[in-house]
Amino acid sequence: MSSQNPGGSCPSCGAPVDVRAIQDTSGWTQLPAVKDMARIQFGQSTCQIEGTVVPVADVTLDGGESVFFMHHTLLFRDDGVKIDTLKLRGGWSRMLAGMPLVMVQASGKGHIAFSHDAAGEIVALPIQVGSGVEVREHTMLIASGATAYDWVMSGIYFTTLKGQDEQETHYPMGQFLDRFTAPRAPGLVLLHAKGNAFVRRLGPGETILIKPTALLYKDLSVSMHLHFEHPAGAYRSWRSWGNRYLWLRCIGPGRVAVESAFVPVEDPGLDLMGSSPATRQQW
Repeated sequence: MSSQNPGGSCPSCGAPVDVRAIQDTSGWTQLPAVKDMARIQFGQSTCQIEGTVVPVADVTLDGGESVFFMHHTLLFRDDGVKIDTLKLRGGWSRMLAGMPLVMVQASGKGHIAFSHDAAGEIVALPIQVGSGVEVREHTMLIASGATAYDWVMSGIYFTTLKGQDEQETHYPMGQFLDRFTAPRAPGLVLLHAKGNAFVRRLGPGETILIKPTALLYKDLSVSMHLHFEHPAGAYRSWRSWGNRYLWLRCIGPGRVAVESAFVPVEDPGLDLMGSSPATRQQW
């Protein structure tokens, strides 16, 4: 236990160390919320979590380290902290509420703080060397400079008929996933979970259906695809959306984490023309 955490919290992830894991009968474990004013160590720098309703990640950079983040999460910074646009692999393009997002890197010595400007809790993910996670877009808060970042296509989509001959593509969990790995040194990623966060470890071949917009993160070893479900007695047509329920099927081995506050996936009321590979339908 770190001397910087007198309240009894893990110096690597900020979670309380004096509580037992809360697991329900279905196998989900509630991720314990990071305590107010808990400090997380990464390298020689620290991150202090402040607040419990709309939490803030207050980072103290040591001078030889950095963090990177989406520009819209920046809350305040000291003059001594330098801000630069982070160069990413070609083709990276993100939008939030119709506005473009920019990935930014902060370095230097001093304080810099971040907030998602929304109620929820901060989840800290230590990334060990050789491992990695994929995170649903727009949930990342910050990542340490030692963490390697890449973006990948989610591969989860379906198309509907729009008008007479035009098709529209829908991405129920977002078009992209953020991938974080630690190729040379341990890294740290902070996520903002809306509501409460829960994690479940799937065994090899074990599956679970979750709402696509509830996904928080998953291990790289977990695969996924769309699952369409029709109530018994519903009109049986591939194209008719009507009474169709949409799920994300996750297949182990590995961890899957969800957030309890999520945006419902609404029925667009249009004919379904196709979907991403490995999609399943069930009547």
